[in-house]
Amino acid sequence: MNRSSKPDKGCSLTLALTVCSAAIGGTLQYGYNLAIVNAPTTYIQMFINETCMQRWGTPLDSNQVVFIWTIIVSSFSLGGLFGSLLAGPMAIRFGRRQTLLLNNSFLLVSTVMALGSRSARSFEMIIIARLIVGLNAGVSMNVQPMYFGESAPKALRGAVAFSSAVFTAMGILLGQVMGLSELLGSEALWPYLLASNAVPGLLQLLTLPLFPESPRYLLIDKGDRDACVHALTRLRGCKVSDAELEEMLEEQKAVGETRAKSLWELLSDRSLWRQLFTVMAASSSMMLCGNDSIYFYASYIFQEAGIPMDKIQYVTIGTGACEFTAAIMCNFLIEKLGRRLLLIGGYVLMAVWAVVFTLALSLQGKVSGMPYLSMACVFAYILSFGMGPAGVTGILPTELFNQMARPAAYMIAGSMMWLNLFLVGMAFPFIVNSLGQFCFVPFCGVCVVSAIFISLALPETKGKTISEITAEFEKQNVKTSSNSTQDQLQL
Repeated sequence: MNRSSKPDKGCSLTLALTVCSAAIGGTLQYGYNLAIVNAPTTYIQMFINETCMQRWGTPLDSNQVVFIWTIIVSSFSLGGLFGSLLAGPMAIRFGRRQTLLLNNSFLLVSTVMALGSRSARSFEMIIIARLIVGLNAGVSMNVQPMYFGESAPKALRGAVAFSSAVFTAMGILLGQVMGLSELLGSEALWPYLLASNAVPGLLQLLTLPLFPESPRYLLIDKGDRDACVHALTRLRGCKVSDAELEEMLEEQKAVGETRAKSLWELLSDRSLWRQLFTVMAASSSMMLCGNDSIYFYASYIFQEAGIPMDKIQYVTIGTGACEFTAAIMCNFLIEKLGRRLLLIGGYVLMAVWAVVFTLALSLQGKVSGMPYLSMACVFAYILSFGMGPAGVTGILPTELFNQMARPAAYMIAGSMMWLNLFLVGMAFPFIVNSLGQFCFVPFCGVCVVSAIFISLALPETKGKTISEITAEFEKQNVKTSSNSTQDQLQL
């Protein structure tokens, strides 16, 4: 085998195509389904009211309609929570690639439910469709970065894993464009908009079988060295690094006959608590900062900011374009600046823009041009999110945990992410209605606390092996234990 670790063009092409195929039916789906629900808000609310009128002869009041609409929106997050719990066992049993392929079955069921909802006069079918498509997103959001992190060479691990965020942003932008009234966002076509997510899923089913399984899964989980070398050969363009294979073999030797950890086994392992708490906090912060809720409720936010109703659908596209641009920029920066700086910097900037946004809303009607400053602040908030937290957070379980702990770590990280997205999604319209111009103050607080926590808890992981990163955390554990012992002696 060639000792050079530098990938050639064949490696780059195969790896790039693998990433595209996995992401089209993975995080692109998450972003797409996050965005498409915003455009038909008014039409689906009208459909809810009309359905209730036909059933019971009495219209719902506005609060009841908003409550049902909130359930429709938040069922996506609830499905994602269940999906994240399924992701670990599926990834262990079927492998990373096969799990992504099987995951499309959830998507196709949700498509049928969404298409049939209007003819069946059932808004409950929309709730179920969103729940099931959330299940699909929950699985893919956990398994895809795992697949990427295990398939990429160490030098490209961050950039490849961060591409999950690029495709999420691409899906958001695509969903916003498809939601335009000139395309599928009209009253007549909204069921087709909700069902249009089948197209990326079908593309994945056609293309992903052409690419290899995760080399680490093949070697460490399945014990198949030949299959691992074959997968590496395809992904590295016939130039497999001895050092890379030796690193995998060392990890396989360290693991021995140990099977993948269950959720309870990971929670019970005190040596991994610091890593686990770091990942849980980072995953929670990613959703509690309120960024993804902007896509659910963009209409509410821009109405509060004073943007004319007929312009909101076009302004909304700008939010997706901002995150897509930021994700592409960060993809080039992550291996230069590292994970830690991007995370801390992203949250600090988000806190700053949340303060400016609050001031702009407070001065609305008193100072001219405030609606446009408010709009610019929302764009800047999303841009800052895309530059760091959007992509770096998903990489952490891959880099902080070994092969045996990684699936369970992703289950926990995904559960925290989806649970907090569900809570924020349920609360967001009520936060906007009750706090008005101060609606972003709670999210500002989350960003400040997150930046401080990450600066204290997370070591830099750029270019390091699992053993090196584990050693960093062990140093922190020893330091904490030493400080605790000294405190006890002084007492």
